[in-house]
Amino acid sequence: MAVAKTRISISLEQEQAERIRRHAEHAGLDVSAYLVHAATRQMAETEAIEAQFADVDALISAAEAEAANAPQADAAVPELTEQERREVEAALGLVYGADRSGARPGKAA
Repeated sequence: MAVAKTRISISLEQEQAERIRRHAEHAGLDVSAYLVHAATRQMAETEAIEAQFADVDALISAAEAEAANAPQADAAVPELTEQERREVEAALGLVYGADRSGARPGKAA
């Protein structure tokens, strides 16, 4: 039983068309079969990648939805007092070092 075929027209630069013809000939295929093979292979690769990362993509989507629905921070956040500012600076100094490079004393950055 013959399967009905559909014609698809594509537009290429002449150089691309010649390159495809040469590759198809080298592969022992006509241009149509070569392009179908290439497209089918690309689709299978894309589908495999999408399947592999589907769980990660779902987690990202859920996190984005959660973030979009999260209550907005209060715009009227009070300024830090001078004492609070000094405490923050001291804490950052402990984490990043006095020069804020993140290098530990005696270690190369």
